[in-house]
Amino acid sequence: MTQFFDERGEVIRCTVLQFGCVVVGKRTKDKDGYDALVLGLGARKEKHTTKPLAGIYKKAGQPPMRIMRELRLSAEDVATYELGEKVSVDKVFKVGQYVDARGKTRGRGFTGVVVKYGFAGFVSSHGTHEYFRHGGSIGTNMTPGRTLPGVKMPGHYGDENVTILNLKVAKLIPEDDVVLVEGAIPGSKNTIVTLRGAVKKKGGNVPKPASGAASKKKG
Repeated sequence: MTQFFDERGEVIRCTVLQFGCVVVGKRTKDKDGYDALVLGLGARKEKHTTKPLAGIYKKAGQPPMRIMRELRLSAEDVATYELGEKVSVDKVFKVGQYVDARGKTRGRGFTGVVVKYGFAGFVSSHGTHEYFRHGGSIGTNMTPGRTLPGVKMPGHYGDENVTILNLKVAKLIPEDDVVLVEGAIPGSKNTIVTLRGAVKKKGGNVPKPASGAASKKKG
């Protein structure tokens, strides 16, 4: 996270995303049944790369990369990119545009219902013993005689894909392949994030392609 002052002197709090995607492959409807771009991000050691993956990167004329993602686009948009071409942020996004950010939340391990769901817990008087943070009743006695699916209980918390809708692009730094997005984005530092044009808000449509992969940058 970082912040900067806009032209009106207001503080804009935002998340820093480091781009740098390279086109390492294409999918076409004639050959694969759909149209998409295959993007690579980050560096990978050759000794840690399998031979099939190494062949894909060699065909694109690029060194092995740590992350590979497919983004479905129209045939016209796919045709505008060449293998080995670097995707610039100003070609994909624009300042003031609304985007959806998808990332994997930080894992919290096994947690109880108070932390996981915000339960209030039980009273701490009138003889309550060892039930201060329990979840309470989880079902009925005879009918239906079982615990229904979806009841909130303790369990693994975090480490799941979450999408935050309708975030605004605050600033673009094309020379450094950096995008600043207002607000918080799921995930810890140096994790992979996918940005796309907002699907539930006007103004989400952007120049092609309307999405891209990035990594959260230390700020």
